Amino acid sequence: AALVGSAAAFAPAPIAQQSSTALSADFSKELGAQMPLGFFDPLGFLKDADQNKFDGLRHRELKHGRVSMLAVVGYLTTASGYRFPTMPEDVPAGLGAFHALSQSQDGKSILVQMAAFFVLAEIVNRPATWAGIEGEFVGDYRNGFDFGWDAKSDAWKAKRRAIELNNGRAAMMGIWGLVIHEVMGGPSLLPGGVLPGSN
Repeated sequence: AALVGSAAAFAPAPIAQQSSTALSADFSKELGAQMPLGFFDPLGFLKDADQNKFDGLRHRELKHGRVSMLAVVGYLTTASGYRFPTMPEDVPAGLGAFHALSQSQDGKSILVQMAAFFVLAEIVNRPATWAGIEGEFVGDYRNGFDFGWDAKSDAWKAKRRAIELNNGRAAMMGIWGLVIHEVMGGPSLLPGGVLPGSN
């Protein structure tokens, strides 16, 4: 009897059936709930969420992922030694570039151009609701341009959207890893022993 009683302590507790309501939607089948983690919400952001809250979080995830993909490419490109033709020669790669650019008039001009690009990108990368154009899904900023997307199958579209989500998630972790590694001072993990911000 003692053995049965102790085994019962490890038996799973019965789970009450929950009724589906607008406030407790099932997001475990949404695009992005994929291997290896499946549906991953350790902080419970979606515990009592509705579709609007989920869409808002997905919008932010896509936006941060897209920016992070560009950031990783830019970080690694400058770490490899490539510079635009008009870039001052003594500007280091990595986070040190911001301080170095702020020290010269040419550098300040580059920072203003970067800020203007960020503003333009923010304006362009959003739904054109003012023109009566609605996106097919959250993050669809084609705004009336097709680019061949509509001719593709639904399975192809879902696969490409899932790839973008995974690449964005990896890039968010990647840029944080690169920046933290630079701030900590190395040793370098990049080819050629390059450590951005060290020169």
